[in-house]
Amino acid sequence: MTEHEPTPERHEHEPRDHPRIYVADLAAYNNGHLHGTWIDSTLEPGEMWEQINAMLGRSPIPGSEEIAIHDYEHFGPLHLSEYESIGTVSRIGRGFLEHGHAFLHWVDLAGTSDPDELDAFEDHYLGQYESLRDLGEEMADAHGIDHLIEEHLPEFIRPYVTVDYEAFGADMASDCHVADEQGGIHVFSA
Repeated sequence: MTEHEPTPERHEHEPRDHPRIYVADLAAYNNGHLHGTWIDSTLEPGEMWEQINAMLGRSPIPGSEEIAIHDYEHFGPLHLSEYESIGTVSRIGRGFLEHGHAFLHWVDLAGTSDPDELDAFEDHYLGQYESLRDLGEEMADAHGIDHLIEEHLPEFIRPYVTVDYEAFGADMASDCHVADEQGGIHVFSA
């Protein structure tokens, strides 16, 4: 970079990599040709089908109609079927845009056989925490544990009373689904 070139703009938060799928043309594949396209899964189903149909229109095998998902990336813990519905893939991608990686964990938990279950994310998501201890601290705070200790215990004993937040968090999570992710956990009600 010369001294007259502007400094490249830097963003505090790098944009996330969107989930995407590689849709293959099965007629071409079955005839020894690798032909397909990568598609951003955050698009509406109609937009995804436009790209799929455009790819099929360029097929080395005239009249190609059948497709399969031969690869995918940025879906976190999910494992997609090669015949996953484009509508479901789009719902997953758009859910990722709205809720981030927590949504991918929800889909991994809920599955894709009932696409309407994907809409229940907000009903079940309890939050992201760095650890079970952090979950325990937040739940203790929500239940006013510190206030109860101050209100009901004599002052001379308070310095000796502690809450095992790790154990409390683990106990609170025992009735939940906990998904590990680098840098923390996602907690979902059962």
